[in-house]
Formats: sequence, structure tokens, C-alpha cells
Amino acid sequence: MNDPQLVATCWTSAGDAAPMRASEASPHAAVTRVRVAAETGWAGVGFVLDDLRQVRDTIGYELLAEEIRASGLSHVEVELCSRWWTEDSGDWRQDWADLLAAAGALDASFIKVGTEMAPQVNDVTPFAEPLRRLAVEAEAHGSRVALEPLPFGMIATVPQGAELIGEVSHPAAGLVVDYWHVFRAETSFAELLDCLNADTVFGVELCDADATAVGTLFEDTRDNRRLVGEGVQDVAGFVTTMSDIGFSGPWGVEILSAEHRRRSLRDALEAAKVTALTAFR
Repeated sequence: MNDPQLVATCWTSAGDAAPMRASEASPHAAVTRVRVAAETGWAGVGFVLDDLRQVRDTIGYELLAEEIRASGLSHVEVELCSRWWTEDSGDWRQDWADLLAAAGALDASFIKVGTEMAPQVNDVTPFAEPLRRLAVEAEAHGSRVALEPLPFGMIATVPQGAELIGEVSHPAAGLVVDYWHVFRAETSFAELLDCLNADTVFGVELCDADATAVGTLFEDTRDNRRLVGEGVQDVAGFVTTMSDIGFSGPWGVEILSAEHRRRSLRDALEAAKVTALTAFR
């Protein structure tokens, strides 16, 4: 059996960078991340918005795109936009425009979006038309929009996210299913099988976790994710479930923790890849 294609999602190769810092940009140059990812056997990489702006303002997207092609990577994803459902164009509209430009230049498979850290909503309908508009714009740039449900967010579970995608009803709108979020939201594999299909799952992300969260859910996802096999999640069972739904990869690996941020770039990528592969054997 051939090894599956794996994607080093943005935080896996970011080094000492984390969500919600004043700048989320990685201390590692984007070109270096691409080269080391290719050298350590990854099929793709992800970048966060601050990384992309840094690339745009220095080497430019064209050079990074050339490096990605030369390295043999076949998958790129970019993130993250929030507040896209609000009437106030504010900062989110500029964020979205920058992500669209990057996605088009780098041939990104999808642009990831999320919702705010806030109580779960009871009705997804107000989000449907705004997300449909994003899908139309992403498609016009040769990409797609992928919503990631967050257990500490307004769209809090994968079933709720699937309900929203059903209302959006656009081929360029789908979901990213991150197993940490599935696990912490206490969503069962049976519920995933019931609410998902291959057409609406654009990305899947693997990691492991301890039995209980430390601190808030956001603090736990930022600081305490585990390498696959070092926690209590049934990652192999999740892979089987997503395969049964019809997802065939590439599979994202999202390792985000205080421990991971201390690893060198090469050590981080090698550790994340070697451990993730155990879920497929």
C-alpha cells in the first residue's frame, strides 16, 4: 500500500507562530518551508494570511509559486477569514481580497474560513447567502471556500457546518473537517457518516489530543495538540470514517502546540509526518 499524500497545514511548519498573536507570520521563510516540506516527503503546504502578505511584500507570489512547482508539491491551501457574514465590510473584506489574490496566484485548492469565538448559533440560515457569495468569488479565482467548524465558534460542530453547506448549495463551498474539533465537540463517527458526503468535504486534518482540555478550548487547540499516537483520539478510526464517506486525500496534518513550536522546522515536519502515517497502517 502506497503512503497517503499528506499536507503540512499552516501551523505544522510555522515554527514559533500561533493564532491570535499580533502577527501570525512564521519566522521561517515561505520558500524554506516549501523546500523542507518537499524534502521530508509532504505533498502540500498551507499558509496563514500574515505569511502571504509577507510573501507578497517581499519575494512576490510568482516566485513562491515557482518554488512550489519546482519542489513537486501538488497542494496549497490558504487561511483564514472571519466576520464574512457581517454587513460591515471592515477588515474582513481586505483579508478576503488578499486571500483571493494569494489563492489565485498560488493555485490554492481552497481558502479556509471560520467563525468568531462566540456562543453557537441556533440558525445557520443568516450565514448561507454570505458564504455563497464567498464561494462565487473563490470560484472566479480558480479556488473554493472551505468552512472549518470550531467547537468554540458560532458554527460549532461538523453536522451544523454540513447543514450550512447544504443551504449554501454551491460546488465551491465545502468543509474542512479537523479531528481535534470533531473530538472536542464530541461528534461521533456515526454523526459524520450521517451528515457528510465526498462532494462537501474539501479538507481533512489529523492530530491527536489528551482526554480533557487544558484551559479554554481555544487555549487547548493552540497549545496542546499532540502528534498522532501521543493522545487518546482514535485517529485511525477517523481516517477510516472519512475514507468511507469518500474522502481520498490529500490529508492535512495540523500540529499546533507549545511543544511543536520549539522544534526545528525539519524536526517538526519529520515528526508530524512519521506519526501521521501510523493512522493509515
